[in-house]
Amino acid sequence: MFISVPATSANLGPGFDTLGLAVDLRNEIIITPSKFLGISTHGEGDDNPKIKKNILFLTIFNENYKRLTQRDDNFRFEFKNRIPISRGLGSSSAVIVAALSAAYVAADKKYNKREILNLALKYENHPDNITPAVMGGFNVACVDGGRVYSKKRRMPDYLKAVVVIPNRTISTAKSRTILPKVYKKEETVYSLSRSSYMTALFMSESWDLLRIAAKDKLHQARRMKMIPELFDVQKLALKHGALMSTLSGSGSTFFNLVYEKDADKIAGVLQSRFPQFRVFTLSLDNNGVTTRS
Repeated sequence: MFISVPATSANLGPGFDTLGLAVDLRNEIIITPSKFLGISTHGEGDDNPKIKKNILFLTIFNENYKRLTQRDDNFRFEFKNRIPISRGLGSSSAVIVAALSAAYVAADKKYNKREILNLALKYENHPDNITPAVMGGFNVACVDGGRVYSKKRRMPDYLKAVVVIPNRTISTAKSRTILPKVYKKEETVYSLSRSSYMTALFMSESWDLLRIAAKDKLHQARRMKMIPELFDVQKLALKHGALMSTLSGSGSTFFNLVYEKDADKIAGVLQSRFPQFRVFTLSLDNNGVTTRS
């Protein structure tokens, strides 16, 4: 059994807890029946005892496998982690989505992606990361009555993501504590208008207007102050042709959407200016989670 789930970039500036897209940086899990529980972890987080044991994955997998089969069976799990941990690229959502999908595959039960998405809401109550992890592509999502309602747009091959991954993390929980409990009406309208405009631009493929739509007054600048170099990352990326440059999730990664023809130049400039950070050029993902028995 084989499970593959992509990294995601959420918020995309003004789309706080609402907008997100998938990028082709994937965690993979191979699952085989076994007499005893076996776990091997390679890649991101393999030097962290908690990550190495994949406690979150196993908890969700076991809970749902037992719900589906009424059995406690053992498996061997081989994890290949490519999504950086706690860097705003949806590593937790990837684990949740992978574990739920794996439970259905291991139980030999049919499922649809909408079912997986709504189950994932139990473990992650914001839909901006889990939706693209399941569906792939660009997604606008909301929650109503305990269900996720979303709309997907496939992303074209001529766009790429240049992601800048700092050498420091920003905890999602900590980053939420620095956000105000009350916002000014002007701030809310500012970001709401741009989130709506951005959705329209993605749906109509009007990429050259994204730098206007990507501005935000709710969360982004407040979080970026935790790693001040991110202001320079954003400024430099936009100066050299990025279509938009936004904090990925709660950070610390910065997401830049670029035309394929500009990707190498923008990545090179950013890597040269920030040699202590990792810079990846990635394709966008339209598939979301994939499985194979």
